[in-house]
Amino acid sequence: MASTETKDDAAVRGDNDLAGLDALETAVPTDRASLRQTFVAKVLPPLVAVALVLVVWQSLVSFDIVTDPSKLPSPSAVWDEAKTAWLQGTLLDYVWTSVSRGLLGFLLALVIGTPLGLLVARVRFVRAAIGPVLSGLQSLPSVAWVPPAVIWLGLNNSMMYAVILLGAVPSIANGLVSGVDQVSPLFLRAGRTLGATGLRGTWHIVMPAALPGYLAGLKQGWAFSWRSLMAAEIIASSPDLGVGLGQLLENGRNASSMSMVFLAIFLILFVGIAIDLLVFSPLERRVLRGRGLLVRS
Repeated sequence: MASTETKDDAAVRGDNDLAGLDALETAVPTDRASLRQTFVAKVLPPLVAVALVLVVWQSLVSFDIVTDPSKLPSPSAVWDEAKTAWLQGTLLDYVWTSVSRGLLGFLLALVIGTPLGLLVARVRFVRAAIGPVLSGLQSLPSVAWVPPAVIWLGLNNSMMYAVILLGAVPSIANGLVSGVDQVSPLFLRAGRTLGATGLRGTWHIVMPAALPGYLAGLKQGWAFSWRSLMAAEIIASSPDLGVGLGQLLENGRNASSMSMVFLAIFLILFVGIAIDLLVFSPLERRVLRGRGLLVRS
């Protein structure tokens, strides 16, 4: 007589089939996190950190630990400085002047650094010739490029973009070189077997496999772009350049206004964090999730 299999027996058999490594590699679907869970896990911790910094800062002022406001202004003084700039309509101009320069300069560095990185990674002679130069340029402080850029190009936006490129291109190129070096030779051989050679192999095999290292280079390239721009804006000032965040910082120093200096520092920090959270962190999560390294929750 043929035996019938109940649902419970099938479930047990299914669990046994998933034993060992298969069970570890099987993703268990989970419900999407609620709004409260997302707030507690991702929003609340940075808010608590900011609150603690404000409490310590205000305590230093309130308990006369730092009595000279020219050295450490109160949080309310910095807030008043920001409020005044907002009412005058200049606060967003400060931010946009620097952000627009930084993003455009970074895109130019991306266009130049990506093919340069591929060339260095794939051609031995080019790597031997300019690979060490790129590493040396990456370690060179960006502020060192400001004086020659001013002499070569004058006080204009071209000078700003030149400093950004000299700071960001080596980081992007070296990041891509590092990513290409970590591509498994098996991928390359499989691609050649399937006919993916030359530019086709670079686009369909090399670039996707090198994406984690390339993305790390992009993040570092943006950091160098932003730092280079701030250095250029602090050192090179001209009415034709407008007032960016770096120039705002320098104006605060010239006016001995620590509240303006702190406002500029906070705005520079805010833009850097915002770009990372809004652009690079989602890209990084998507890349890791696509490779099975990040479980969707």
